[in-house]
Amino acid sequence: MGIVDYIGDKSTSGGLPGALARIFLRFLQLVFAVTIAGLYAVNLQDVKRAHEAKREDNVFVYSRWVFAEVVAILSIITVLVYAVPFIKSAWGFAWDWCLFVLWTALFGLFAKPFIHIPVAAYDKSDQPFVRRMKSAVWLDLINMLLWLVTAIYSTFIWFRNRGSGRTLHTGRGQI
Repeated sequence: MGIVDYIGDKSTSGGLPGALARIFLRFLQLVFAVTIAGLYAVNLQDVKRAHEAKREDNVFVYSRWVFAEVVAILSIITVLVYAVPFIKSAWGFAWDWCLFVLWTALFGLFAKPFIHIPVAAYDKSDQPFVRRMKSAVWLDLINMLLWLVTAIYSTFIWFRNRGSGRTLHTGRGQI
């Protein structure tokens, strides 16, 4: 179990259980961010097809879809950077908080128009779009909560390890 021992030994925040919890949470963040990117990319693809067909009445890009793609891509890149073995995610606790705020804004942006209106209120041609958007809103909420958990945990670990009373340069001497 070499990799498991390595992860447990190198973890400064909770040993092996803490490391496995972080790996699991980061994996979920990656999966849900990729899913969100795919759900909103369908809308951007529809706009591209409408533009290519020269249907001028449907040629528009909602900035909210672009925002959703940017937030999802930032989350994917962040999780991949945190997956590098020598980068501790507690160092980036402020960035975790920023991503939490972005996911909160994204959830609020899409929740208002899509949560309260039933799918049956839309035309038959718009119902798949509405179902997809309702699903995306709930996945936005899940992502928001995952980033909240990792932000709180990273902040806790950062301040716990920071106040250890060791010197800044070598970490060996007591202050």
